[in-house]
Amino acid sequence: MQRNKIRFCAVAIAMAAAAAAHASSGDAWQQFATEVEGKCKQAARASIEFPHAVVDPFGSEHYGIALVTGKPKGANGFVSYFCVYDKQTKEVELGSELETSDMRILPEE
Repeated sequence: MQRNKIRFCAVAIAMAAAAAAHASSGDAWQQFATEVEGKCKQAARASIEFPHAVVDPFGSEHYGIALVTGKPKGANGFVSYFCVYDKQTKEVELGSELETSDMRILPEE
């Protein structure tokens, strides 16, 4: 009887720890996405008036990835930049300017 109580308690503790780890993992990914978004938007502000970032919620193994889009400063239309965030150094880099109109999906011929 005592062994069953010990086993039950051990299983309950293990399940609670797993649930807590899963919850904090979700919070950590949300924090990661928020950091990538903020840093990518900040980097794009030199070229885009009001940048909007769409963040890959997990990125790749080494990088956070976002697509930053907005109106170019002093011009009309919309442009986009790929933004990469180094998970180790926490630095961002923007790719070259992409015309948003070039990103349409065209039917195959």
